[in-house]
Amino acid sequence: MRSLLETSFFVESKDRLLNQVARIQQAPMIHLHAPSSLAGVLALGQLEAACLDAGLKYRRRFYPAGHHRPRDEVLTIEPPSTGLGVVILPEEETWNLADVKEDELVRLIPIATQVQLGAQNRIHHGALDCVIQASVLASCLAPNGRRVRQMRPFSSLGLWLRGSLDTTIDPIYTAVNMHLKEEGSIRLASLPEVKKAYSGMIPGLAERRLKKLQTAWPEMDVEQRTQALSELALPCLADMTLSTPRLEELLWHRMLVGDVEVDLASQAFAAQQMWPNGLNEERLHASKLIDKWLQTGHLQIELEATG
Repeated sequence: MRSLLETSFFVESKDRLLNQVARIQQAPMIHLHAPSSLAGVLALGQLEAACLDAGLKYRRRFYPAGHHRPRDEVLTIEPPSTGLGVVILPEEETWNLADVKEDELVRLIPIATQVQLGAQNRIHHGALDCVIQASVLASCLAPNGRRVRQMRPFSSLGLWLRGSLDTTIDPIYTAVNMHLKEEGSIRLASLPEVKKAYSGMIPGLAERRLKKLQTAWPEMDVEQRTQALSELALPCLADMTLSTPRLEELLWHRMLVGDVEVDLASQAFAAQQMWPNGLNEERLHASKLIDKWLQTGHLQIELEATG
């Protein structure tokens, strides 16, 4: 794995994260807290993988996700009497690093950052979400850990779940995926190259036409592929449910890992579709999902697919 911590978009947060790594390593017991949501699971799974690989003792706790709490309720998690509390807060607004105050707890919250992209190296602004921060902490705690490596490809899924892609291109999501691709954790493929993609992700998509395109795809050149995929996308553009940036990612940049036939966005979508509504059911489901993810390396691959 190539260090995400050394990338330009982690420059300002590097010292804070390294301090968090040191605190976690020194703790006799780590108390992990996350919301009972998919975003919570994605971040928590990264940290649990590192704890298991590094032999660190930990306990898992889920607190109610935002839709189960009154809008004006302030979430309160007290520091443990022994050990270190680590609180994952994906539902927080994005903070500027200078405004973050440290206390007895290690807190993962979305942090504003920037990255240079494109031929002209223009500066683009975005956020480091809790999942990518948890992934960086995990790689520092257990850089050669089997489970940490297994979880690594999922590092950008927290950014995928955020609302940024619903309005414009998310530069941090793009930069993280390029990093993961270059280090070999994922490969990026167009939709016709994905053997099993969730059939409900793109409103207006002609499934029969996609299957025909998948058959013809290997014999098509780059220009033919571009034209065919653009024509496939036309009816989808008329549906305002999906933003153009998110549609482009789903058509051209599906994340695949090894020989697994289901791409990561499909796995995340399937997990969301199967999420229960009740608070107790959510907590139990989230806990079982993490256990399964840690064991198999798959988030959710049992789904109705196009292939």
